[in-house]
Amino acid sequence: MDLMTDERIKAAERTLMFQEAAEAGAAVARMLTANRAAITTLVQRLRATPPAVVVTCARGSSDHAATYGKYLIETSCGIPVASAAPSVASVYAAPPRVAGPHATLCIAISQSGRSPDLLATVAAQQAAGAHVVALVNDTGSPLAEAADTLIALEAGPEKSVAATKSYIAALAALAALTAAWAEDAALRTAVDELPEQLARAWALDWSSMGAMLAEARNLFVIGRGLGLGIAQEAALKLKETCALHAEAFSAAEVRHGPMAIVDVGFPVIALAGSDAAGDDVRDAAATFAGRGAHVSLADASRDGAGDPPALRAHPAIEPILMIQSFYRMANMLSVTRGLDPDAPRHLSKVTRTR
Repeated sequence: MDLMTDERIKAAERTLMFQEAAEAGAAVARMLTANRAAITTLVQRLRATPPAVVVTCARGSSDHAATYGKYLIETSCGIPVASAAPSVASVYAAPPRVAGPHATLCIAISQSGRSPDLLATVAAQQAAGAHVVALVNDTGSPLAEAADTLIALEAGPEKSVAATKSYIAALAALAALTAAWAEDAALRTAVDELPEQLARAWALDWSSMGAMLAEARNLFVIGRGLGLGIAQEAALKLKETCALHAEAFSAAEVRHGPMAIVDVGFPVIALAGSDAAGDDVRDAAATFAGRGAHVSLADASRDGAGDPPALRAHPAIEPILMIQSFYRMANMLSVTRGLDPDAPRHLSKVTRTR
């Protein structure tokens, strides 16, 4: 199926998802400007009283951002990061036990800041002595008001149900926080250059991936390390906007049970950074291609030379650039499949899970 007809392109560019995802670079620039002081103050606190553990609290796309943050903080700062299960607080009402005041840094990530289970988890963490940092787009939300440190995502209104620019702003906020905390000058520079790089990534042509998926029903999305959270987000967006059954796996984990169903014609998206984790993704992609699978490999090590093209940058920034390119493709694919990416079936903007 030919995705890139003039009529389809025009229809795809009229969606809210397209318009909002295209604003990601500007959103990141606003977020960085608005939060420099807050990040500086928070990092001073973290250095004076280092936490023993970081606990993340999020759902959906925000939880995929938390996965990215886990790898980034653990590899850059050496502090263990664990994901809180919100039902522990909201359903089981089981309070967390911590080693003492300030032993835990809780990072809560949300576009709306209004999900009851998220708020219950934050309250439980706070009651146990954790310092709560909220990465939230709605600064008038209960989560923003409850936070000890607020990092406003500054993405602006996001009317499409599928979150795009707020997700990218959350990734950038985590990168900015980690760069300051780890005193990583190279990452700090890369974060400052991210708005311009996002504009470059948005302009890349990923239509070959869309063509591979036009008639698909099931597929894998694989990444590893810093790229795993982006693979998870890509799989979610294909479910939400394209009605595709997509599963995300680490390139290491997929070699266990899931690998058994990859055979001739099975679609696989592989998102590979230029680092050692990307080497493993490239190796898995080659294995699948050798079985006759339909593999679309976005490979940052080739710096725009592949198909689909991916930009080479700081290894922590490459996944952010890939998901920006992916969003444009997913929006086009949704329209091509006769769907509305702004209003996925059975979904609403705020998910009020208990």
